[in-house]
Amino acid sequence: MDSENKNKIIIAAFTKNGIELAKKISKYFNAKIFVPERFSDNKLEYFGTNLNEWAGKIFYNSEAIIFVSACGIALRAIAPYIKSKLQDPAVIVIDEKGKFVIPVLSGHIGGANELAKKIAVYLNATPVITTATDVNNLIAIDEWAVKNNCKIENPDAVKNFSAEILEHNNVGVAITHELQNAPFPVTLWLRPQNLILGAGCNRGISIEEFENAAQNFLESSGVSPLSLKALASIDIKSNEQALISFAENHKIPFMTFSAAELRALQGNFTKSELVQNIVGVDNVCERACMSAGGPEAVLMRSKTVYNGITLALARVAA
Repeated sequence: MDSENKNKIIIAAFTKNGIELAKKISKYFNAKIFVPERFSDNKLEYFGTNLNEWAGKIFYNSEAIIFVSACGIALRAIAPYIKSKLQDPAVIVIDEKGKFVIPVLSGHIGGANELAKKIAVYLNATPVITTATDVNNLIAIDEWAVKNNCKIENPDAVKNFSAEILEHNNVGVAITHELQNAPFPVTLWLRPQNLILGAGCNRGISIEEFENAAQNFLESSGVSPLSLKALASIDIKSNEQALISFAENHKIPFMTFSAAELRALQGNFTKSELVQNIVGVDNVCERACMSAGGPEAVLMRSKTVYNGITLALARVAA
């Protein structure tokens, strides 16, 4: 699920003191609060009779989950759903007196450490940060990647990076959208999200056909699909399931523009009278990716035709 469609912050509190603290946090962070049935009302939602089931429902639909409770309660609730640092939401535990704020899951990529620090400042509490790079005042590369709009291609190399810098050794990091040979014995690949895929297609094209065409297009362009920032097309394709599914699968927004908006874009584009007659503009894929990219966009690859599909690629600032 795209982050724009997620609950930003969910809070679970279990006692009267904990709920008062949750209300205070909610005012600042606009969080939704869940409580036991006896405390529920029109503002406080009941999380149900089974805390594990509730955790399962909200775990991947939230950016952050805060438990105002003992650590054990939080850990037992989320344990069945933990997958990886690339997927897990931030999880934070706060004691009901608001003395300590403890990030327990997804400290870097999920942003739990940063959120814990913000909450601690707001509550005048102590953030309890335990990740080794943080306590040694060294760069946390996975956190740096998130802040700089990069996706991690090989997350296992993050462990090697952290281990090496903790030993003050040299490390190898490559930050590029280009597909290249690894420049270091162990290379951590960070893919900046700076590419926009423009697309046009026949009505009803299958998801598999579009995915295969896009994969071939990106590979032959020498770029990583992890560097995609958005998928763009004309607005009459806004309900095209193949395009919607591609954007969802790659966790990128699907942006659409009217024919008038696409026509208004200045530049040299591959023209097609057939496309003009059908949709009212002479080119969709090139104009769409350039429109989505804004004035600084550069057309990297012009219109490429597959069976019922046209694709183009633009580069923007990450």
